[in-house]
Amino acid sequence: MSSQAWSAVDAYIADRLIGADAHLDSALSANAAAGLPAIDVSPPQGKLLHLLARSIGAKRILEVGVLGGYSTIWLARALPDGGRLVTLELEQKHADVAAANLADAGLSDRVEIRVGPALDTLPKLAAEAAGPFDLAFIDADKSNNANYFAWALTLSRPGSLIIVDNVVRDGSVLAGTDANAAGARALFDTIATEPRVTATAIQTVGSKGWDGFAIALVNG
Repeated sequence: MSSQAWSAVDAYIADRLIGADAHLDSALSANAAAGLPAIDVSPPQGKLLHLLARSIGAKRILEVGVLGGYSTIWLARALPDGGRLVTLELEQKHADVAAANLADAGLSDRVEIRVGPALDTLPKLAAEAAGPFDLAFIDADKSNNANYFAWALTLSRPGSLIIVDNVVRDGSVLAGTDANAAGARALFDTIATEPRVTATAIQTVGSKGWDGFAIALVNG
């Protein structure tokens, strides 16, 4: 099947099972208007994140990589009253767009955006005893995925989920030579030798091409 067919199926799934959403559509439009790269999760992937968060009753969520806040909206909507999402973003411009999108969606009160290199912010969260987080979603620079995963594990509890996006990368995880492919392999190596988690990875196709998620459950 072609990528055009994958995108058509994604559109069918979104139409039948998700429907139109003014706030999510507005977020994507605002991201495009601000010149942000169109690398958000797809609507079916966003709803998957939402359902996973709801299924474990997540009250505290960590996100590494906010971009324009599209996935953040999906995750924040899964939180119960009093829930909290902390999301990390390198670029101030991206954080500003995300903050506006979250305000438009009525979610500012449950989301905190921290700006700066995530590998500087994550130790601060640990020092503040900001965790444990019930779910972590990692979708930032791929070369540091293994480092982000290690910090997410530090900030987790037994029963937490850690989800990492873009781990297949059109199959380049097998033998690609760029930093992103190397980062994906380093993540798999880290997970494979980490006894505190039980994990798998799922390949995905759709409007975002051929890629996948890694999903790790923190053991009891």
